[in-house]
Amino acid sequence: MPGAVERVHATAIAVGRRGVLIRGPSGSGKSDLALRALALGPSALLQEPVKLVADDQVILTSEPGALIAAAPSVLRGRLEVRGVGILEVAAAAQSEIVLVADLVREGPIERLPDPWPVVHILGYDVPVIHLLPFEDSAPSKLVAALLLAALPRIKSKA
Repeated sequence: MPGAVERVHATAIAVGRRGVLIRGPSGSGKSDLALRALALGPSALLQEPVKLVADDQVILTSEPGALIAAAPSVLRGRLEVRGVGILEVAAAAQSEIVLVADLVREGPIERLPDPWPVVHILGYDVPVIHLLPFEDSAPSKLVAALLLAALPRIKSKA
């Protein structure tokens, strides 16, 4: 479905060129989780900064070989922080979506999903994880999952 475009209610962040689409109903913690991920500093886990791609509305485009996320121009670089207001933050113009994070209100969450389930978006099967957005470790888990999802998958022929 190259060239297909869809606008979704979600938030997207990126590390380098690879991004994660954070989905959940209004008030579920998408922007809050993105804010906490943006605040992560360099560490053994994270070598590059986390950047906002889009908050509240994400434009997804199916391109040959990649599902691309971008913000509507009026929202680019803007993150809504509940109780504070709209913040201007460093933003990536676009990212390749390699992971979807669906926010859930309660567990249990599968400990070691193998293989990760996938969700079909604009012709692409994208790995999906489930996260409790307000867990202390949620931003680190999100970034770790993004880094794992961005690695090439080697399939055994055994």
